[in-house]
Amino acid sequence: MPETGGFAVRAFGCNIHVAGEGEDAQIVLERYVFPSLPRTVAGDEKPDLVLRIAPAGGGFQLSVNEAAVASAAGAIDLVPELVRALDEAVLARLSALRAVHAGVVLLGGRALLLPGATHSGKSSLVAELLRRGAVYYSDEYALIDPEGHVHPYPRPLLLRAGRPEQVPARAEDFNAQVGDGPAPVGWILALEYEPVGAWSIVAVPQSMALLTLLRNTPHILAESPDIVRVFHRAVARAACYAGSRADAVDAVEHILRLIDGAR
Repeated sequence: MPETGGFAVRAFGCNIHVAGEGEDAQIVLERYVFPSLPRTVAGDEKPDLVLRIAPAGGGFQLSVNEAAVASAAGAIDLVPELVRALDEAVLARLSALRAVHAGVVLLGGRALLLPGATHSGKSSLVAELLRRGAVYYSDEYALIDPEGHVHPYPRPLLLRAGRPEQVPARAEDFNAQVGDGPAPVGWILALEYEPVGAWSIVAVPQSMALLTLLRNTPHILAESPDIVRVFHRAVARAACYAGSRADAVDAVEHILRLIDGAR
């Protein structure tokens, strides 16, 4: 393990070692490598993933398992690639948990899932919900256990805010808490973003919500024979909806009204 600005963190069975050369690199790694999980000193256990940010060519370079994967003018600009490397390593090592592409927040002790593909606007909805008092679980993956409960996946949010590049943020930037344990699924909202559209949703049967989760899982179904049972348990007590929404602020107003009316 590199000795400069380094620490270790364990996330969902994945042993991660990180090192930053220089203050900027060290700050970025501390802030954005699963910031809510405890850090330890790297031991003798062989890491599953080694991340390093170091100065290079007048800027900074990110290395993953000693292979250079990205460079940028500032260390902060490497965070999207850093997060993708973390996601890939963790998802490859999941055992009991099954993943779905979904934003997840906690409201009143139950999880709200916002399934959708990458770049579908999940992060903007999650960020606005955090501003309104929700507890952060994830902006990209819902991790579901065999009982159908969702576990926090506390990676940093990656926001676009109308820009082509992604900008990282943490739950604390929205004065929000990070979830610390599994929660039952209360609501599943599959929303398509339509910039000039309006809020329009309908209640859908849980069987349709189950299909939505299956369409948005990164797992290969043939390699995860239990996944239908796991997702069936997740939707079993959830109110399920599908439809369209416009901007995040307007959509969250409607989402909170919907949830408040269902409590």
